[in-house]
Amino acid sequence: MGKSKNIFKEKSKVNFNKQAEIYDKSGDGIFVAPMYDEIIRRIISEKPEKILDVGCGTGNILMRLAANGNRGLYGLDLSENMIKISKEKLGNKAELKVGDSEYMPFEDNSFDVLVCNASFHHYPNPQKVLLEMKRVLKNNGTLVIGDPSVPAIFRQMTNLYCKISNNGDYKIYSRKEIQSLLIKCGFEPFNFIKINYKSFAINAKIKQ
Repeated sequence: MGKSKNIFKEKSKVNFNKQAEIYDKSGDGIFVAPMYDEIIRRIISEKPEKILDVGCGTGNILMRLAANGNRGLYGLDLSENMIKISKEKLGNKAELKVGDSEYMPFEDNSFDVLVCNASFHHYPNPQKVLLEMKRVLKNNGTLVIGDPSVPAIFRQMTNLYCKISNNGDYKIYSRKEIQSLLIKCGFEPFNFIKINYKSFAINAKIKQ
């Protein structure tokens, strides 16, 4: 099962390596753009000193954070080409690494905020990712997740399509599913909202 799940990671890597140069103007880039304001607001409200963007893509969230003040900014992405574009945009404003969200190259208790925007639905081992997020997040830190949303009537069909597509999509979550998953992995979820009809945001703290 582990090996078959890794196919989704490989599909994501191939897909986003191909898309990197045109991502911001692609369908995916246009889809994610309306999420930025809500996600940035949630991050800034925590007044963090160190921020990690997991699945940072072409660095759009990190760019906005860099323009908003001096912070320790870090980004991680599975796609080498996405990181290349991020580095071209950000220069020395952020530390960017190619890496797997299941095995993050960071020390325990490192970050005040972890953000994962439009990336979580690609993860074939979501519990493993959340446990890794919990490891690198400070005890009083905040996790901010933004992800696609699909009406319940279409969700099962969408998730069946995910399994056969070449996009690397793995699962679209309902509110109940994402909250249950966070709780199972030792988080306390809060402040779930629908950003629009096709995306949501949710925060979580490590359960003390």
